[in-house]
Amino acid sequence: MARTEVWTQAVPEPAIAEAFAQRAEAAGWDGVVVVDSQNLTGDPYVGLAMMGKATERIGLATGVTNPVTRHPAATASAIASVQEYSGGRAVLGIGRGDSALFQIGQEPASVAVFDRYLEQLAGYLRGEEIDIDGKPSRLHWLGRAAQPKVPLDVAATGPKVIASAARHADRITFAVGADAERIGWGIGIARDARAEAGLDPDGIAFGAFVNVVPHPDAATAVELSRGTVATVAHFSGMAGSTGEGQRPEDREVFERLHAEYDRPHHTMGRARHAAVIDGDFARRFAILGEPAHCLERLGELREAGVERFVIIGPSIDADREERRRSGRLMVEDVLPELQSR
Repeated sequence: MARTEVWTQAVPEPAIAEAFAQRAEAAGWDGVVVVDSQNLTGDPYVGLAMMGKATERIGLATGVTNPVTRHPAATASAIASVQEYSGGRAVLGIGRGDSALFQIGQEPASVAVFDRYLEQLAGYLRGEEIDIDGKPSRLHWLGRAAQPKVPLDVAATGPKVIASAARHADRITFAVGADAERIGWGIGIARDARAEAGLDPDGIAFGAFVNVVPHPDAATAVELSRGTVATVAHFSGMAGSTGEGQRPEDREVFERLHAEYDRPHHTMGRARHAAVIDGDFARRFAILGEPAHCLERLGELREAGVERFVIIGPSIDADREERRRSGRLMVEDVLPELQSR
């Protein structure tokens, strides 16, 4: 079994990108993913390039981009440029779209549109000539690139996106909560989809976006995580979701989150929709509590097949001192132990 990778999350604002990446590298994180939400923060590819300049080791990824705001050629060229500049540390993370789209009055891409975009994007990243509306197209400059192909990583929640990702991507990062059974379900769908497409079922890697808030007080951990738990959980209730793979007791929460989602307060604990998150749900969907408990839960996900964790910590508007306390516990007590497994 491969070494466990543990990544952190950031916003790509030019004023803080370099310093954040340097701190993350010094703390021992394996990589940083940056959000792509043009109305809320800076450009992800500029941010990743700045982070690459300021560091030597850590991975650099979008977490995540979408198939609507950029042509696949533009997306592929941007991340390939980061790959060259950083010495081969880039990963392209992509999903159907969320805040980047609702900030401009659009909804997530349909599965059909997403599947076609992934197919085109993967071709561009491989340096192939692809068909764009009947016309041949390729990234000609990639023939001069010194670094290997950028890995394509799809953020996935439902079975159709998981299957699409399995056919086109190098990695899948599940956004289904800290549920080993549900992650196992997703891995099964991915492996079956690859087999049906004539691909090696073992030829893809699996990761997970996981809300993790270490804290000695369980109630405080719930409050710290409320906004970010709601952000990840609402993906499971998006339009078109059938509820497949979900626990019955969670389905109502997912649907309410999507229906009541307070878009102007995306990711925040004070958002109206965050009140839907009670302690029982938060402790099921997220990993909250003492570091030893966090490691036990993360270990269960590792056993289910997760090789790479993207850790989502406290909400941005949570109590600052308690956020810092949780962050120290994560870096000092959870991160090194998890990486050693």
